Amino acid sequence: MDQIVFDIETKNSFADVGGQENLKKLDVSVVGFYSYKDDAYSCFDETELEKVKEVFKRSDLLIGFAVERFDLPVLEKYFLPESGFDFYKIPCFDILEKIEQSLGHRVKLDDLAKANLGIGKTAVGLEAIEFYRNGEIEKLKDYCLNDVKITKELYEMLKNQGHLWIPKKFQTKMVKWEYQI
Repeated sequence: MDQIVFDIETKNSFADVGGQENLKKLDVSVVGFYSYKDDAYSCFDETELEKVKEVFKRSDLLIGFAVERFDLPVLEKYFLPESGFDFYKIPCFDILEKIEQSLGHRVKLDDLAKANLGIGKTAVGLEAIEFYRNGEIEKLKDYCLNDVKITKELYEMLKNQGHLWIPKKFQTKMVKWEYQI
């Protein structure tokens, strides 16, 4: 089995589908992965979703950031229920969910990366949609895989040191968030 860090990007935005309540109407453009078993990154586009399913099938842990409230519900229409495969049965470690459960508020991946890794994201989600619409698929894949790399590094930092620094909104202070994996 394998532990997989993943992230998705979509072709469209909440504005295109009538708001966040229509999350499941969003369409996947790419899915990026890091496989611990293979020690490799990969990214599949919308035409390769069968490969995405195969990656999930060999996983015993899915790792991500906001994947429980965004990525998995968006992917659901591609895999459930007709496929006979239920990725919700695979344990999931969602960094954002763990932080929110502990601290009672959300934090952006970019802010978390800057506070803990000294690096930021290369773009934002709406830019990823523009990459797709402009046919800049390699740029889109690079962006998605950068988010996967950041998530992987944050997960490993949390696993190795038992904490992450959480920036306080509108302040220069940070909170030491402790969590044992």
